[in-house]
Amino acid sequence: MPEEEIEPIRWEDDHLLLLDQTKLPERQEWVTVDTVEGAIEAIREMRVRGAPAIGVAAVYAMVIAAGSIDAPTMSTWLNLLDPISGRIAAARPTAVNLGWAVQRSVDIARSANSPSEARRRLLALALKTQVDDVKANRKIGRNGASLIPNKGGVLTHCNTGALATAGYGTALGVIRAAWEGGKRPHVFCTETRPWLQGAR
Repeated sequence: MPEEEIEPIRWEDDHLLLLDQTKLPERQEWVTVDTVEGAIEAIREMRVRGAPAIGVAAVYAMVIAAGSIDAPTMSTWLNLLDPISGRIAAARPTAVNLGWAVQRSVDIARSANSPSEARRRLLALALKTQVDDVKANRKIGRNGASLIPNKGGVLTHCNTGALATAGYGTALGVIRAAWEGGKRPHVFCTETRPWLQGAR
């Protein structure tokens, strides 16, 4: 990712780092997440916001969960993972990507032969999900930019920029791509609940 890009989610030294969106725009603070409870709290309290970003954070939460379980057999390990995955999936009921990400993670874990292999696969899935999200956002931007009128008006609603994703943005990514292509629309950013993103 280019240096100037906002990157709200990072994985460093077996820890999930989240740009705490409850502190923006006054302060830029990072939350270090190294427990399942910490991941659930970050999702529930909206420290990470936006369905794509929550989905990416959820897969990393599953990596953390996988590393926290000590069990003698794979079947026991999976039995212990199931209730944890359910708690992660229930952290924010409105985030569609959350349930999808947790279910995909559970499916990957069930295809492994050992807990250590499951954790490796989950980490690979998390890293890929993060990269794929940015790629998808840029593709959305390229495809949507042709629909943006030059010097026209565009209204954007809710949290759709880089902070709501692994990077670049969804609907706001379309506006960014149009801008990068030389168009200069007037953008109306509306207020949204519960954190008044548009007003901020």
